[in-house]
Amino acid sequence: MQHEIVIAGFGGQGVLTAGQILAYAAMEEGFNVVWMPSYGPEMRGGTANCSVLISDKPIASPMVPHPGIAVVMNNPSLEKFGTALKPGGLLIINSSLINIECERTDIKQIKVPCNQIAIDAGNARIANMVVLGALVAATGCVNFEELKSAVSKKFGSKPQLVEMNVRGMEIGYNTAQEQGRA
Repeated sequence: MQHEIVIAGFGGQGVLTAGQILAYAAMEEGFNVVWMPSYGPEMRGGTANCSVLISDKPIASPMVPHPGIAVVMNNPSLEKFGTALKPGGLLIINSSLINIECERTDIKQIKVPCNQIAIDAGNARIANMVVLGALVAATGCVNFEELKSAVSKKFGSKPQLVEMNVRGMEIGYNTAQEQGRA
């Protein structure tokens, strides 16, 4: 088993944090993991993405030129990674901010209004956790309980952040489950 995942958006959306939490959860489950961030010099507002490789075998290379799973949080990310996705792959789209369509018919697409869900839940900053929950529901790449535990460890010194982020993940998980597993 190997999952090659790219999570992409603009700086400030928390895509690197989402990837890091996913990597922590996979490590706790005993998988081999690579987390590789990439961001422009602009940081907040610029482009940002990370690759997360999760495998039950040793990982030979951290590079993911053609991921099997892409999570895109904005239009430029869809334009870049929607075309790079392997045939048969999974594309998770933040439909709150993405107003263009991916015309590919050889992949599965799940649309989740991450920003709107986060706002409705009380904090727009948890859109990254909403999409992370959706990713895990759609793929089963890590155990959802382990993912919640990773959030607790990441934000352990701020209990209010743990509760808020876990709630966002749960809503995203349930939303993606309604659309079916890839």
